[in-house]
Amino acid sequence: MSSLGNTGTDAAATRPPSSLRTYTLAGRRGLRISPLSLGAGTFGDGWDPAWQSPPGEIDRILGTYLDAGGNVIDTADRYQNGRSEELVGTYLRKSGRRDEVVLATKCGYGVPGDAHQGGNARLTLQRALEASLRRLGTDVIDLYHVHLWDTFTPVEEVMSTLDTFVRAGKIRYVGLSNVPAWYLGRAQTLAEWRGWEPVAVLQVNYSLLARTIEYEFVDAAQELGIGLTAWSPLANGLLSGKYRVNEQGQFEGQGRVTKTWVTDTTVEPTAQTKQVLDMLAATAAELGRTPAQVALNWVTNRPGVVSTVIGARTEAQLRDNLAALDFELPPAFAARLDEAGKPPAQYPYSFFTDQFHDATVRAGLPIRSEPRGYRGRGFR
Repeated sequence: MSSLGNTGTDAAATRPPSSLRTYTLAGRRGLRISPLSLGAGTFGDGWDPAWQSPPGEIDRILGTYLDAGGNVIDTADRYQNGRSEELVGTYLRKSGRRDEVVLATKCGYGVPGDAHQGGNARLTLQRALEASLRRLGTDVIDLYHVHLWDTFTPVEEVMSTLDTFVRAGKIRYVGLSNVPAWYLGRAQTLAEWRGWEPVAVLQVNYSLLARTIEYEFVDAAQELGIGLTAWSPLANGLLSGKYRVNEQGQFEGQGRVTKTWVTDTTVEPTAQTKQVLDMLAATAAELGRTPAQVALNWVTNRPGVVSTVIGARTEAQLRDNLAALDFELPPAFAARLDEAGKPPAQYPYSFFTDQFHDATVRAGLPIRSEPRGYRGRGFR
């Protein structure tokens, strides 16, 4: 059944809030991760100043996150042109906290003019991994993501290469990011059939304003035993409460959305975007929470999501974001947020909604894939 037909809103909303020290498995693997991961994209001076954490804040951000119980630090070889990996590695060495961390990084983006510094080919992945290990100052990466699909390297080559990294002891778990659903399915199936290390985590763009993964990825991840981690859960800050859509149909507010580049250019100042921002602001006001906390709480409790990647330029921002786990989003509030930004059930997904199946496939009877409470396993 498509996630558009049964998003699990009620079940997620009634779930108790997750402490940062409540760990879950990364899909069908034994890796234990916290519900919020710390994104290190702002660590360094290689990007626009709006994307940089002040140097004095970086160690405080990392220390505060780990002290609170978080255990996933998420970086990438392209973040701040490699500087992010260097700063994360330096902190872990001097603090002696490497063993507390699930260290995650990514590869796949290229360097202008170098044919071997981008994409998913074996040569590229091998060179990228060795470079990340040097910058991080470690001999093993806990979770290694292919950052994006390059559209041409055979998936067999990608998965077999990642498997050799695991067998060589250079990475422990495999992740993918920004790939099509068919590619994800083929990658996981090949790994299962051939005895390669399977995908543990899929990192996807997911927020109240970016919900197209609900067409296929939520169901695919759950079926294939893969945990979803959400990047840009605040939609580049649009859901922080600093912005609105004005009467001229433009974003208004001070921050990177109006000053510099963003990681997701698909979110436009449409009528639905305005509806989501207005509903989020009203919900936050009623709950006595910040819009960012409500938006993060919503994503973190969505079906299939095992961890949400939060970023912070300052320690104060981090503490505010961590408080997203301190409350329960009432079902009625979650439902109206869900409805405000729900993507349309376009073909073929219009064939998979509960409404369509109730009138056709199910003969008007309450037929479910499993009994209610089937996945409620008590203390487990």
